Amino acid sequence: MKKFLALTLAVGMSLSLVACSGGGTTEPSTAPSDSGAAVSDSGSSESTGGAQKIGISMPTQSLERWNRDGSYLDEQFKAAGYETIVTYSDNDTNRQVNDIQNMIAEDVDLLVVAAIDGEALNTVMNEAGDAGIPIIAYDRLIMNDNVSYYVSFDNYTVGTLQGQYIADTLDLENAAGPFNIELTAGDPADNNAPYFFNGAMDVLQKYIDSGKLVVVSGQTDFDTVATAAWDSQTAMERAQNVLASYYADGTQVDAWLCSNDSTALGVTQAIQSDYAGSNTVLITGQDGDEANLKNIVDGVQSMTVYKAVANEAVVTLDLAKAILNGDTIDESLISASGWDFDCTYDTETYNTSEGRNCPSFLLVPDVVTADNMVEKLVDTGYYTQDADGYLHPAA
Repeated sequence: MKKFLALTLAVGMSLSLVACSGGGTTEPSTAPSDSGAAVSDSGSSESTGGAQKIGISMPTQSLERWNRDGSYLDEQFKAAGYETIVTYSDNDTNRQVNDIQNMIAEDVDLLVVAAIDGEALNTVMNEAGDAGIPIIAYDRLIMNDNVSYYVSFDNYTVGTLQGQYIADTLDLENAAGPFNIELTAGDPADNNAPYFFNGAMDVLQKYIDSGKLVVVSGQTDFDTVATAAWDSQTAMERAQNVLASYYADGTQVDAWLCSNDSTALGVTQAIQSDYAGSNTVLITGQDGDEANLKNIVDGVQSMTVYKAVANEAVVTLDLAKAILNGDTIDESLISASGWDFDCTYDTETYNTSEGRNCPSFLLVPDVVTADNMVEKLVDTGYYTQDADGYLHPAA
């Protein structure tokens, strides 16, 4: 098991629980049709007594990263002696509501929820709140004040890393230009997607305003360039339309901002099949999906922002322990837990409703390219590398 996955330290702190308002199994891969639940019974734990039950609700198994998240969370909580219920909801909000309602009926002690739609779970979040069940919004913020805490990566920084990579690689500060760029954003239902996009645009906008970067299609607002459900096919079809409409005459596209790897996969497919130019297009991504890492090795995707979801699971476990133990939770959790990765405690950025801030633990993402992927992904134990140089998630 990876070195980060070994961190399951108990937190010794004093009373009180801070809510978002500012106040106080078998493996999941055995679940059929992306929507089944897996319940695991593990041995006793000194910190939990072996009796407490955690409900883990993931959005889908159709994206590689959520399989990793679900597996890491399940492994972490089981290793710490908790019983788990893990569900995947096939990107169907109604199904996710039903999954969580079933968990409530199963008397879970705590919920970890990666929402399909951060604004569509109000009723079931209220039901959980009425039942006295603490809720950790995992990776995606849920817009409901019953959410106790938010664990994620610094989503704005994900975008700034993508934007800065484009600026640095094209040398926008010094090169004459102009350079042509197109934009593909994420799912409008995902609260994170605007953070990713806005972070990148806050880096790139000055170059667009000056004419150093040109969006030939003119499509620059989030709603126009968004991709429902982060779907690769949808991203590919839109990219094909853009290429046919604005680049069929041989106009060169120099860069394509993609907010994650599944959209980057679709854009890359469109470039390979429909682009009339001969240059290599700079394409960004996020997540470190296996197919995209292969594309980076092959030189058809330029970078991905990697989020070490194993570490995100570690933070979630230690936070859950502190919640269930009734400990005071603030920035001292970070030092008390002894994590050997960067994480910050934020009480200002993420709001579940107007004027109500959700205490958040935010991990720091990392840029991965062909030049550093062995150091960042293989040497750390997250991936293995085969004889052809391709990376595969470590077992």
